[in-house]
Amino acid sequence: MARTVNIGVQDFSEIIENNDFYIDKTSFIKEWWENRDTVTLITRPRRFGKTLTMSMTEYFFSLKHSGRSDLFEGLKIWKEDKYRRLQGTFPVIFLSFANVKSDHYEKIYYEICELIAREYRRNAFLLKSEQFLPSDKERFNKILSGRGSSGDICFSINLLSEYLYEYYGKKVIILLDEYDTPMQEAYVNGFWDEMAGFIRELFNATFKTNPYLERGLMTGITRVSKESIFSDLNNLKVVTTTSYRYAEAFGFTEEEVFRALEEYGFQEEKHRVKAWYDGFKFGDCDNIYNPWSIINYLDERKFAPYWANTSSNSLIGKLIQQGSPDIKKAVEDLIRGDSFTAYIDEEIVFSELGRSPDAVWSLLLAGGYLKIAGMHAADCDPDGMMSRYELVLTNREIRYVFSRMIRGWFAGCSGYYNDFEKALLAGSVREMNIYMNKISFYTFSSFDAGKRPSEAAEPERFYHGFVLGLLVDLQKRYEITSNRESGYGRYDVMLCPLDRDSDGIILEFKVTDPGSGEGSLADTADAAVRQIIDKGYAAALESRGADRGSIRIYGFAFSGKEVLIDGGLLSRYEPSESD
Repeated sequence: MARTVNIGVQDFSEIIENNDFYIDKTSFIKEWWENRDTVTLITRPRRFGKTLTMSMTEYFFSLKHSGRSDLFEGLKIWKEDKYRRLQGTFPVIFLSFANVKSDHYEKIYYEICELIAREYRRNAFLLKSEQFLPSDKERFNKILSGRGSSGDICFSINLLSEYLYEYYGKKVIILLDEYDTPMQEAYVNGFWDEMAGFIRELFNATFKTNPYLERGLMTGITRVSKESIFSDLNNLKVVTTTSYRYAEAFGFTEEEVFRALEEYGFQEEKHRVKAWYDGFKFGDCDNIYNPWSIINYLDERKFAPYWANTSSNSLIGKLIQQGSPDIKKAVEDLIRGDSFTAYIDEEIVFSELGRSPDAVWSLLLAGGYLKIAGMHAADCDPDGMMSRYELVLTNREIRYVFSRMIRGWFAGCSGYYNDFEKALLAGSVREMNIYMNKISFYTFSSFDAGKRPSEAAEPERFYHGFVLGLLVDLQKRYEITSNRESGYGRYDVMLCPLDRDSDGIILEFKVTDPGSGEGSLADTADAAVRQIIDKGYAAALESRGADRGSIRIYGFAFSGKEVLIDGGLLSRYEPSESD
């Protein structure tokens, strides 16, 4: 009989005691212990079993769970006598920043203080120790009651380590889950410097200058730059998604997934499950599946974007929406199923995310949105610090994430957007103008990457976002490309119909430039149309079998938030036989 699938349970003992569905990952304990790194940081995408792995590690090592052989009997770690004797023999401090989220620094600081106070509360038995002096009790109670200063909080885990060492006579293991959640919140909400300063002091006291530390283990999504919060930690071993260590410890291997499908009678769905949820790669281990989606699929018995629905993807959305046209162009390629190459530095420098495309792709790779399709080992950046990778979207579920994100950009004017699409397909220039101006008015600022962008930069950002919107909604009817070579230049947007009976469409965007002799929006729109003709952009459509008589061309003229569209059938602009 198939085991019960329990969604969202992250407590190891609850899963084992109830005999719920579980894939044995206890080999991680042996691998981590035998690597003997003082402090280890492991980065993996969200919902990849990081918290459950930390819970498993705590139950294995903690003195509070001494004698809990029932949790590990029959699992891989219990095969060796050495590890049977190691179970339950260390004091353990376990914190998780997974839910430390707010748009204010003070709230996040308060939540971290509360988490530390709870850990003190769990160890309140120390107050009864005869080794505790009155001054020790006063310091302990200050943290416990939330009366500690910022300096007290930064030193609190170090202090608790000392108390536990004096009580048990053994150094402590410190586990910190989702360490980077406060950092991402700080970046998105504009209090990065304050948060980085606090976290730097906390981590330095906890993991660097702590003589009572046996081992430290941190997990997160990103590897935040050393200069930001790890500047004093020279004892840190970082394991990212491209590292070979712990490659199978997080996520499900294909063998594990296929066994699970057979257990639940879904063996006939292997290929569809692979298309939806496979595609992650850690180190040299290919075909890693998203565990959250697999578990939900086993429970719901239907295909759906489960992983996509667990987060707002606010940081990713912000970086793409406000990013350069080059970033949006790359996203176009990705949604179409194409690949692109970029330099990847897995040490995320948050201060560069708003201006460096490479930093954006590094974050997307760390977050599981992209996977490496190939590596150009010899092609490094000038400093030799980054490798150049070929990147693609991870799987079908991730493509849904991007599509939903792009639709959200036009949520405030979705009705106008749909009306514009209908007008475009019908060839109604008048209605295209009406609805495009309404879209521009409501959404223009959404693609503003700075407080005071240049007038020239705004339309460029807007129309690339607009193209992404078209790509999402019309890709079932058209192959949509942008900024590609055709004829004697590069067109802006081309819609090549998948149905031979539909019209091919070319869009060209121009910003009004009085210095070029364009005195009005009408002049600029006409110049855009003439560019399509003069540069022979229709050649690409004709090469795909499109009838020249059914190709429509449109010039878009921008001036601030005002847009004017002109155009129609290409044949309208060509000389007639009588001319």
